[in-house]
Order: sequence, then C-alpha cells, then structure tokens
Amino acid sequence: MDDLEQAIVISFETGAVDSALKSQAVTFCQQIKETTSICSICIEKLWFSKLVQVQFWCLQTLQDVLRVRYGSMSVDEQSYVRKSVFSMACLEVIDNENAVRVVEGPPFVKNKLAQVLVTLIYFDYPLIWSSVFVDFMPHLSKGAVVIDMFCRVLNALDDELISLDYPRTSEEISVAARVKDAMRQQCVPQIARAWYDIVSLYRNSDPDLSATVLDCMRRFVSWIDIGLVANDAFVPLLFELILSDGLSDHFRGAAAGCILAMVSKRMDPQSKLPLLQTLQISRVFGLVSGDVDSELVSKVSALLTGYAVEVLECHKRLNSEDTKAVSMDLLNEVLPSVFYVMRNCEVDSTFSIVQFLLGYVSTLKGLPALKEKQLLHITQILEVIRIQICYDPMYRNNLNLLDKIGLEEEDRMSEFRKDLFVLLRTVGRVAPEVTQHFIRNALANAVDPHPRAMLKKWKLRSRFCIHLERSGCLSELIPMLWTTQFPGQSYRLVALVYLENITRYMKFIQENSQYIPNVLGAFLDERGLHHQNVHVSRRAGYLFMRVVKLLKSKLVPFIDKILQNLQDTLSQLTTLNFASRELSGTEDGSHIFEAIGIIIGLEDVPAEKQSDYLSLLLTPLCQQIEAGLVQAKAASSEDFPVKIANIQFAIVAINALSKGFSERLVTASRPGIGLMFKQTLDVLLRVLIEFPKVEPLRSKVTSFIHRMVDTLGSAVFPYLPKALEQLLADSEPKEMVGFLVLLNQLICKFNSALRDILEEVYPVVADRIFKVIPRDGLPSRPGAVTEELRELIELQRMLYTFLHVIATHDLSSVFLTPKSTAYLDPMMQLLLNTSCNHKDITVRKACVQIFIKLIKDWCAKPYSEEKVPGFQNFVIEAFATNCCLYSVLDKSFDFSDANTHALFGEIITAQKVMYEKFGNAFLMHIMSKSFPSAQIPQDLAEQYCQKLQGNDIRGLKSYYQSLIENLRLQQNGSHVFR
Repeated sequence: MDDLEQAIVISFETGAVDSALKSQAVTFCQQIKETTSICSICIEKLWFSKLVQVQFWCLQTLQDVLRVRYGSMSVDEQSYVRKSVFSMACLEVIDNENAVRVVEGPPFVKNKLAQVLVTLIYFDYPLIWSSVFVDFMPHLSKGAVVIDMFCRVLNALDDELISLDYPRTSEEISVAARVKDAMRQQCVPQIARAWYDIVSLYRNSDPDLSATVLDCMRRFVSWIDIGLVANDAFVPLLFELILSDGLSDHFRGAAAGCILAMVSKRMDPQSKLPLLQTLQISRVFGLVSGDVDSELVSKVSALLTGYAVEVLECHKRLNSEDTKAVSMDLLNEVLPSVFYVMRNCEVDSTFSIVQFLLGYVSTLKGLPALKEKQLLHITQILEVIRIQICYDPMYRNNLNLLDKIGLEEEDRMSEFRKDLFVLLRTVGRVAPEVTQHFIRNALANAVDPHPRAMLKKWKLRSRFCIHLERSGCLSELIPMLWTTQFPGQSYRLVALVYLENITRYMKFIQENSQYIPNVLGAFLDERGLHHQNVHVSRRAGYLFMRVVKLLKSKLVPFIDKILQNLQDTLSQLTTLNFASRELSGTEDGSHIFEAIGIIIGLEDVPAEKQSDYLSLLLTPLCQQIEAGLVQAKAASSEDFPVKIANIQFAIVAINALSKGFSERLVTASRPGIGLMFKQTLDVLLRVLIEFPKVEPLRSKVTSFIHRMVDTLGSAVFPYLPKALEQLLADSEPKEMVGFLVLLNQLICKFNSALRDILEEVYPVVADRIFKVIPRDGLPSRPGAVTEELRELIELQRMLYTFLHVIATHDLSSVFLTPKSTAYLDPMMQLLLNTSCNHKDITVRKACVQIFIKLIKDWCAKPYSEEKVPGFQNFVIEAFATNCCLYSVLDKSFDFSDANTHALFGEIITAQKVMYEKFGNAFLMHIMSKSFPSAQIPQDLAEQYCQKLQGNDIRGLKSYYQSLIENLRLQQNGSHVFR
C-alpha cells in the first residue's frame, strides 16, 4: 500500500485507532482530494487497488469532484473520466493482468460506481454523451455481473434524478425531464426488450437477478410508454411468474410489483379501464390466503388494493352507463379479496382503507335500493371497521401501563378511529338497517369471558354505542351497558371507556332514575374509584364529579351509601403518608371532594346531617394541615417538599369541597355551615403566617380565599385584613399579580363597601408596583423576553385592570387619601403614556376609560373649585393633546381595525366629557395650542368645535375621523385643504 491507500484505510477505521493518527490520515486524504489531478489518481486506484475502502473512497471523491468541478474540466479530461467509468461499469477490462474488476466488488462499491455514472449522465446526456445507454446494451450479453450493474445504474438514475419521492430543485426537475425525453426517443424500447429477454432467460437459473431486473423495471413504468410493458408478451410472463409455486416469494413479489406499477400508471380513465379488464386480476385472488407475513402475500395484497383504487377512480370519472357497468363489475369482482386483505393482512402504507371505503360507499348513495351483493359488501365493510378499530394485542401491556409506547399507540389509534367513525356514520346513512343489525350483533358478542378478548371487544362495543345513539336505539342497549359485568375490567382502556360511556349517557339516567344504583355501583366499586390502576381510579373521580353535577338532588337518598363506599378512598387521600401520588393536575383526586361537596351542599339534605357530613370531611383535612405545618417546620430539606405537598393537597380538597355550597345556604338558611368554613379559613390563614414564601401554598390559600368570597359573601370581611396583610408581605411581582386578581374580585363583589380596606391596601400596592414599573411604562426591549421581564409585563397589565376596576366601581377617592396622593403623579403619567403608546389597543382603551371616569368624579361643572388641584390642567394640556390628538394622528392608529375603532369611540367620549366639565377652558386650549401645533386650519377647527358643542355624538365621531384622515394626507404632502 502506498501512503494514500494507508491513509484511506486508517480514515475508515472504527476500532481502536489512535485519534491523532486518524486525524492526520483524514487531513492527508483531503489534501490529495484538492489536487488538480485527483480524477486521474482515483481512476488509477480503481483499476488496480483491491482494497474496498480505497475503491469506495475513490468513487465518492470522483462523485464529489464531478459535482463541483466538472464544468471547469478540459474536454479531454471529461472524456477520460467518462470512458474510464463506463469501462468499469461494462466490464471492459484494460490490457493489464493486474487490473481489478470493480463491478465484482461488494454492493456498496457497485452502488457508488452507479452513482458516479449517473452524475456524468446528469451533465452530459444527451447533448454530449448521447450513446451511453445504447452503448451499454451490447455488454449485457456478458452475463449477470453486467446486467446487475446496468440495473444499479437505472436504479441510481431513478433515485438521484427522476423519482419524485425525494425533494428536487427546479434544475434537477428540468434535467430529469430532458433525460426522460431523450431516453423515450432513443433507448427505452430496447431497454424494455432487454428486461423481457433477461427475465425469460434467467428466471430459472438466476431468479434473484430476474427479481432485480423486475424491481428496476417497476420504477420506470410510471413514465415510459405503457404499451412497452402492458402487452401480450410481458403481462402473461408476469402472471406466470406470480402464479409459479416453485419460485421464491421475492421473485414472485417483484412480478406483482410490476403489475401494480402498470395498474397505478396515470392514464386517461377511458384507456385505463380496458387495461384493467385485460389483466384478469382474479387469477391472483387466491394468493392472499397464504402466510400473511410472507413477502408474496404483502405484494399481492398491495396489488389488489391498488387495482381496486384504480377501478373505483375509473368508475367515478367515467360517465357512460356501459363503462360504469364495466367498472362496477370489476369492482364487485375484486372487493371480496380486498376486504379479506383489510381484515387479515398488513395493508400497504400508501393505501388508505378509510379513504377507499368512503369512496366506494359514496358510489352507493344515489342508488334507490341496494342489491344483495352491495348489502353483502356493506356488511364486510362493517366487519373491516370492527377489526381495524381494535388495538393490536402486542401493545396490550404498554397500553395498560401507559408507557411511552402505549401513549404513542393510543394517540395514533385515537386519530385513526376518528376517520373510522366518519366511515361508520357514512355507512349508517347508506344502509341504516344493516348497520344497526350488525352493531347489535357486535355488542351482543362483545362480552367474551376471555379478558384478552375484552380488551378489544369492549372498546369496540362502547364505540358502537355512539353510533346507535344517533340512530335512536339506545333504550334497549343502555340498560345492558349499566348492568353488564365484564371480565376485562382490570384493563385500563376497557375500564376507562366503560366509565366514559356511563358519563356520556347520563341524560338517559336522568329520565330513568331506576338505574342510578347501577351507575353508582360502577363508579364506587372496583370498576371505578377502587380500580387497581391509578389512572382509572383518578379518572373515575373526575367522571364521578361530572355525573354528580348532572344528577344532584337525585343522589340525596344515596349519600350514606356513597360516603360509606368512599371512606377508604377519602382516608387514603387525607393521610399524611399519601405523598407519593402517581398523578397530579386535573386528576389528583380532588374531584372526589368536589363531587361530595356538590351532593352534601344541596338544601335537600337535612341541616343536621349536612353539618355532620361536612364536619366528617373538613375535620381530618384541617387536622392534616395543622399536623403538616408542625412537621414541615421540623422536616429536613429532603422531606420538606413531601410535607408541603400534603398540606397543598388538603387545601385543594377543602377548596373543591366548598364548591358545592352556595352563599345563600351558608349565610342565610344554615349559618352553622358558614361558621365551619370560617373556622377552616382561620386554619388556612395560618399557612400564610408559617410559610409566606412557599409559592404553591400561597397560591392554593389565595384560591381558597377567592372561593370563600363567593361562598361567605360579606361574612368574609373580618378575615380580609389579616389575609391581605399576609399576602402582601414581601410579595414578588408574580405574587403581586395574584394579589391584584383577588382585590379585583373583592371590588367587583362588594363595591364601595370595600373602601376602608382599599384605602389601607392601595398605598402599599402602589409603592411596590411603582418601584419596579416606571411611570412611562416598560420599554419594548429587543431580543428575547426574560422571565423577569415577562413577570413585570404581566404585573403592569394587571395594574391597568386594577386601576380600571377601582375607577369604574366609584372608588376613585381611594387615589386621593393622604397616604395615596404621593402615587397620584406616577399613576397619571403611566396612564397617559399607556393611553398614547401601548401596543395593545384594548389596554389603551381601558386607560382612556379610566381618564373619563376620573374626570367625571373629580371635576365639577365649569368655573367650580377644583377638587384635585392641577388635574384639570393636566387633562387639558397633556391628555387631550397627546392622547386625543397626536396618538390618533399617528399612522399606526388604524381606523379599519375593530379594536382601534372602539378606542376612537372612547376618545370621542373623553372629548365630550372634557367639554362638559371644562367648558371654554378646554375649547380655548385646543383652538389656540393643540390644533395649531398640528397645523389644522382655523375653519376646520371651528367646525370641530361646533360639532363638539352639539348633541350629535355620531356626527362628531365621523367628522373627527375625517379631519384626522385629511390631516394625515396633508402631512404627507399629497392633499391640500380647500
């Protein structure tokens, strides 16, 4: 080996080789690759080196160099490369006994040689090298080696240039069209004849070579003259091969692939239908009953489904009665085999079962009555749906454990089933009686004593119920659904679908209350809340809550039974050791408490029992919180999150429980219940005292306070100062957002009754917020938004809402208390800047509305004493000019946008209110300063004042918009006022 060969071998080494040496070898190879004589070097090595690594490197290098430098090579060098590569591919051995035959090398070397030859064809065929294919043909007589190489070249041509299965550039598409046109005119007939001769000659002596030729031919059928292959010579040969038992499945499958390519070729339906007739496809129907895992059955299955698709397409596109009859006969002939394939075989990925069956069923829609054969096909379609809708048993354990594979399979089947049920509904509309009869039988057979069958059949049964719901046949089937004991209940999917269906048909239960015990039994026993699979038991808790919401008072007689059956579940959920919960979020178990709260919170429950029930539930939860607080304070850093999680769940459970109790019940009719919730609120406020900075606890307690505001009403007032004080202590921007949300709820609930509390709280809130938010608002910063900035933006947005709620609930006097006046100026500057410049138009509108309300509250009629010194001047000079004029003049103020138009309406209202409150002071300012600064002509300004002093608000709005739009044109220099 010379240095280059050694370097190439080292660069390909994957085992224990010194990294520095390998890096040196790669560098050396790259240097050689960049020399001007690299093509000659590579060709010489290909003729004489027996090392496959060297052969592959040289071929890869040749391909890379040709792609980049071929156009800049000399004519002689191009000719040398073409002649050399072609000679290697055709087995033209040079006159040297040491010469190597590359075409006898391993497949990866031969494939790379074919790619190099195709690269040359890309550049030179047919303009420069027009005879490449014609010159190749005589060499096929050299035998299998050259024939194999010729097939590899044609396959590489398809892969690298012609096939549209890969993305192509516009240049590649143009070159492909050029190559195909030239081949059609020059050599395709000879190539097709060669395919036939080779397969005929080698079918017995070398079936693998014959299969290779057929696979190559299959690729070309789509763009060559169909008559070259779909003729009296080729078609009988291909069917003879397919039906020959003595040949390999691969060879027979290759022949089937060629027939499928002919069937799938894009043609005019008028020409396609006779072709499909002449194939006599029924000859291969029996082959699909063989081993479903064999290659032959797979190929024949693809052939039959592809054939059926093309026949159906012909039927759709042809209009004459004769051709429609012919196509329907062909379809009726092949459909039984297609249905067999759908039921028993692996369907080709390019074939859509649902799309094909929908297409067939649509051909039956317009028929006045279905014939016996069509009704049989409908039954077979329903059987296909029944089979396709079931999960593959191989995923049983994955689905039950719900691991990654199970989740992916469940998601895939969920999407596929949507399509299947579209098909089912379509079939039901075409043949309702057949469909209902089939579904009834399917449901009757679904209760199989074998649990593995249940995993498939129960899922099917429950899904078919949905179709029967639309056909009005539920009265006889739903009772069977409630009363059936099924052996597959231990499976997660079976149990979940069963419970989902019970919930789905609650309306039936509302009208037939005698089945309520059956429903409760399903949820309360091992089929639901006591299921061994935690995913099922938690989901059952959520579904049970939905059922309770629908049945409500109908469940009052069963309260004792419900609580008795849930005793162990509730005990588990309220145990401090229950920290390793497998689920969280919406199915964490809290829905059980919500369901119970809804039942026991009804006024139909006797007062004494209601109190006992609530005490039975609240007491252990409060004890869990109190004990948890003690343990959390003494816990290690590892145990602390567990203790906090227990406290957190108890708070969530109490919150959920309280949802069932109305304000009227706990404050008016049964105040004792209200007292119990007050005592619970006392306990929960201790959490804020003990752990004020633990965000999960803080958010859950805040959520409970929200709930108590709605539940206790004004009775919550004594607890608010303490609660608000704790929530406000050392609060970060994110926590302050939640605090403002609570204040907004309180203001909306209690209005002016909250004034005293708000006068104490607002100065603290303002002080915190205006320390982090500047008076001109948060600037728009380039680049990614950090989490800190995102929190400040959310806080600023919530501040606007808070100020708006205060102003619109007659509480603006809060801004004027001695403790609050220090924050009046930053608040006004922030509102002014936001009303003029904020990107969110709805926020700007809210700020304008705040100004309108403040003007109404703080400004009396003209010439009266100012309630807020300096406010009138600020509004006239700053707000009226900057917001009501300059911001509207900006081109970003888009009158065609609905939100912007609403903002403009508020600005008009603000101007009207300013005139009513400030009178001539407002008019004089805009006439003498604002309008002149905007270069508004005097006559137009006077017309505006006349409109403003009138009572036609719509006329004022229309005129002001026209004024602004004209002014914009004037500023652009494209319009002159007249």
